[in-house]
Amino acid sequence: MLDAHTAVGGAPVTGWDLHEYRHSGLTHLSEAGAGLPMLMAKSRHKQPENVRRYFHLSAEAIAEVTSLLAPGDRRRGGLGQG
Repeated sequence: MLDAHTAVGGAPVTGWDLHEYRHSGLTHLSEAGAGLPMLMAKSRHKQPENVRRYFHLSAEAIAEVTSLLAPGDRRRGGLGQG
């Protein structure tokens, strides 16, 4: 049923499966500030390397955390001095 409702152009096997929601859910949780232990608990994985493959941070999230190193320094993208 999920495939039928998410298929691209009606083509079979082009839709999302439930596993895709795991990727997206962990990505949203990590961008909201959830740490690795919480992501491990949510995904029920026991090894950090197994969790890392499920989430992908956006460029915006990476830029935001990088800006913590040099707040207000837009010339160098917040990377500090150098």
